[in-house]
Amino acid sequence: MSYTKLTYYVCFCIPRKFKVTVAEAPLEIKKTFDRFSENGIMTVDHLQSFLVEIQGEDEKTSKEAAQDIIDNFKHLNIFHRKGLNLETFFKYLFGDLNPPLSPTLGVHHDMNAPLSQYFIYTGHNSYLTGNQLSSDCSDVPIIKSLQRGVRGIELDMWPNSTNNDVDILHGRTLTTPVELIKCLRSIKEHAFSASQYPVVVTLEDHLNSDLQSKVAKMVTQTFRDMLFYPGSECLEEFPSPNSLRNRIIISTKPPKVYKETTSLEEKKNYPRNEKKSTEEEEEEDWGGEVADDLKHDFGIHDQNGQDVEEDHQYEEDQHQSDPEYKHLIAIHAGKPKGGIKQALREEANKVRRISMSEQELEKTIINHGTDIVRFTQRNLLRVYPKGTRFDSSNYNPLIGWMYGAQMVAFNMQGYGRSLWLMHGMFRANGGCGYVKKPDFLMNVDQVFNPRDNLPVKKILKVRVYMGDGWHLDFHHTHFDAFSPPDFYTRIGIAGVPGDSIMKKTKTIEDDWTPVWDEEFKFPLSVPELALLRIEVHEYDVSEKDDFGGQTCLPVSELRTGIRAVPLFNRKGVQYKSVRLLMRFEFV
Repeated sequence: MSYTKLTYYVCFCIPRKFKVTVAEAPLEIKKTFDRFSENGIMTVDHLQSFLVEIQGEDEKTSKEAAQDIIDNFKHLNIFHRKGLNLETFFKYLFGDLNPPLSPTLGVHHDMNAPLSQYFIYTGHNSYLTGNQLSSDCSDVPIIKSLQRGVRGIELDMWPNSTNNDVDILHGRTLTTPVELIKCLRSIKEHAFSASQYPVVVTLEDHLNSDLQSKVAKMVTQTFRDMLFYPGSECLEEFPSPNSLRNRIIISTKPPKVYKETTSLEEKKNYPRNEKKSTEEEEEEDWGGEVADDLKHDFGIHDQNGQDVEEDHQYEEDQHQSDPEYKHLIAIHAGKPKGGIKQALREEANKVRRISMSEQELEKTIINHGTDIVRFTQRNLLRVYPKGTRFDSSNYNPLIGWMYGAQMVAFNMQGYGRSLWLMHGMFRANGGCGYVKKPDFLMNVDQVFNPRDNLPVKKILKVRVYMGDGWHLDFHHTHFDAFSPPDFYTRIGIAGVPGDSIMKKTKTIEDDWTPVWDEEFKFPLSVPELALLRIEVHEYDVSEKDDFGGQTCLPVSELRTGIRAVPLFNRKGVQYKSVRLLMRFEFV
């Protein structure tokens, strides 16, 4: 075993030297190498056997894959001309060539079904750079979202200060505006940089008919052939993602004359100057623990009990609405009116989109969960954060997904555990921003209820061998000024209530390359919706434990076998070196 040395200063006067061990193969990896090698060398044939028997890879393609792996190490001094020795085998297992999700799988879901049969990577208030009350509005977060693969962009349209143009901002707050045209141009430029599948632009409309006409001209002149026009006033069925490749879809309420509600600012009563404790701010950074139970915090409501967002009064006056603007709307939207049964009714020759706040959804599923599942089999449901999330935090997205909600809208500029789940879900299907809903959510005869006592379909076995890379990506005093870090791993499942659980390894003290070698079993009743949650923390006896990395992976696409799992920071940016060595098995 080789070492590097880091020096720590105790009481700023006495230097103490702590050794940082270079990562060494755990005992089980050594035994595996011995099993698939001869005289200390793993040949192409040996490696092929390992790929098939342990890694679960296809026998037809594994011979070529084995040769490619060996060829990747030919330039190293440690390479042996006949194959891999233990050191190079361990380097392969713990390296970039061995991720937990297939880098070549790409888009593999059926993309020819209607849009209603997909979960869609959706943003909320996509123009905000920070909090919901006073941050700047910009096209930059829109660009970042599109580059990440987000397919749903939301723009709140308001008249500018002179009422002759259109601004994008979070209305009746202190957010500074950005021009609509700037946002549209950025959407056009970056819409398909990460995915060729359609971008849904949700417009929250606070405009008169003259400005609606101006918006229609801006949209048509900016997007031109990229814009999808519906063939009729209302679609009878949504088109498929495949048929809408490289197209932009407009979704908003049909135009009506806007009439402002009075005293809405007073009704919101935003606590602009509240100070939070350091502990509260840190908890927001992590996002708090994701709630598995459905709590009924109904947030801010107006005098009619409606959530503030999208709560505007309109008067029917089709003569004063702009016909060109109306012609642009491919996905007709609205909020539930006249009772939830009426809102979720089926219409034979018409599909539409409705929106609910997170707490409206939580309240509705108590008595109408199966109605929501039925509604989302043909129609779209958009869920957005409750009005009290001033800090741009998010909610548990599984609450929407397990009832078929396609557009679970998130504040992408924030970070925290809920957003990590969102990132995890849309790592599936090649990261294209569309994930096909499980078949059981489309079953019209037996409507799925995630609250039922469901049988276990499979068990996921996860072994956490070890971690490495922190000494390369962090300063040596980042975790502890006087000693090496004390790492532990939290691992678990986010899914339907019966599957959701978190477990924890032991803490390994004073070690930059901790070896846990612990196994966990997770019974899964709905593996199709399950996300594997992984977090590493550094134990601190006197303060809040330090954050050491996280990732979230769709269980449906996990590669079995021994894999190198890269970790990400709080904002979802991958660390250069930090990763875990893990093994995944389904039984």
